[in-house]
Amino acid sequence: MRDAPPGEFHAAFFDTTIGRLGIAWSDRGVVGLQLPESTEGATRTRMQRRFPEATEARPPPAIEAAIDAIVALLAGEPGDDLRQVELDLHAVSEFDSAVYRVARTIPPGETLTYGEIAQRLDEPGAARAVGQALGANPTPIIIPCHRVLAAGDRAGGFSAPGGVTTKLKLLEIERHSVPFTLT
Repeated sequence: MRDAPPGEFHAAFFDTTIGRLGIAWSDRGVVGLQLPESTEGATRTRMQRRFPEATEARPPPAIEAAIDAIVALLAGEPGDDLRQVELDLHAVSEFDSAVYRVARTIPPGETLTYGEIAQRLDEPGAARAVGQALGANPTPIIIPCHRVLAAGDRAGGFSAPGGVTTKLKLLEIERHSVPFTLT
């Protein structure tokens, strides 16, 4: 595997307690994270569809540190909340970026609702738009959309592979004890 030259998009795959993940990056930061599909081949195929211009490469130190932090978080290790991971969100709308900034402030083991994020954005009627932004999250785990719940601490939706089951598994890994209803 070659080192990643600047100015291009690259990808790598790595193992975690929930399966093999894919990560894509530019010289500005992480552009995408792919949660595991049913097979490693399916994960690779999804990454290729999402980032057709990305070539597989050895991660530079900053991306390697992000991978290590993701692996540790998914192993249930205390500490890193991934806020230090640099993201390249140049292709994301300003509203979505604002939602993602708020979501990144939620520590492991804690949650907010879609409505609470909307209120923090001074957009109290925008809970549905917040949900849509999180449904388009290019970097789940790093932008912890799994920590965002529907009103009444209901699980709400989750657009990643495995849906709400994956969301609840991620919250369980983070040892979150909020009672959920699957709706």
